[in-house]
Amino acid sequence: MKKILSVILFCFTIVSFGQIADKPENVSPLLIGEKIPNVLLRDVNGNEIHTDKILSKKTVIIVYRGGWCPYCNSQLADMQEIEDDILALGYQVVAVSPDAPSFLKQTLDKKELHYQLYSDSEGVFSKAVGIAFQREKPKLDKYSEGKNPGFLPVPTVYVINDNKEIEFLYINPNYSKRLEGKVLLAVLKSL
Repeated sequence: MKKILSVILFCFTIVSFGQIADKPENVSPLLIGEKIPNVLLRDVNGNEIHTDKILSKKTVIIVYRGGWCPYCNSQLADMQEIEDDILALGYQVVAVSPDAPSFLKQTLDKKELHYQLYSDSEGVFSKAVGIAFQREKPKLDKYSEGKNPGFLPVPTVYVINDNKEIEFLYINPNYSKRLEGKVLLAVLKSL
């Protein structure tokens, strides 16, 4: 019976991997205990880099909608304010969005961020972790430089360990509700 359930779960995982939900409430994110898959992202210079290399140590991953989103900008600034505390706890901070590398640079400069931003303009990462949902393309075309196939990620914060396993996850389909920095610090201290 256990073996049959494992096979069914495995088949369901394969079918759902890479799907884009019809709306934010219907995403199926990876959960605590699961591993972040190895996919390609782009850094602010447009260089391809695998998540296995980016996530080579304990990491706080902030997945945001884009530098055009005021809620995202507020969250990025909040994370910058507590970055030293996060680093002192042994974690690095990285952020991923559908923005093209050129727009990532604008966000870095405008917000004076010290942590790394990565581009997922084609949605490979967001689909792989199960947080992508369908969205009209007009605005997304500009910020992804035409690469976005019509998706947005539900804003998410993942905390992963050295083995790329998820230890904590915050996700809310209401994009205006974000994890506060002081709450994240409390979580990191308890892990």
